[in-house]
Amino acid sequence: MKQRGSVAGMMLCLSVAVSVPVFADKAPSSLQGKKLFNSSSLGGAANTKTCNACHPGGRGLESAGGNPELSKVINTCIAGPLNGSKLEPNSIEMQSLLLYIKSLKQ
Repeated sequence: MKQRGSVAGMMLCLSVAVSVPVFADKAPSSLQGKKLFNSSSLGGAANTKTCNACHPGGRGLESAGGNPELSKVINTCIAGPLNGSKLEPNSIEMQSLLLYIKSLKQ
């Protein structure tokens, strides 16, 4: 009987340990945005370009964070130079990219 309790406890601990990373990826972050900015697979890109290829280290984007149309501009770059598919404006990926680009002014 006691052994069953310990197995159930281990299962609960395993369940919690496995669930934590899943929830961590559910919120946008500037760190995730930076990774996407440097990813050659952003938007399912069909070539090896990244946002960083045209904007090394985010150079030239320091004031872009104030642009109310920034998500449209990002999608233009993804669909054009990266040859990928546009991101949904409210997606975690887009929101993460916006956070990263807005962080560049700091």
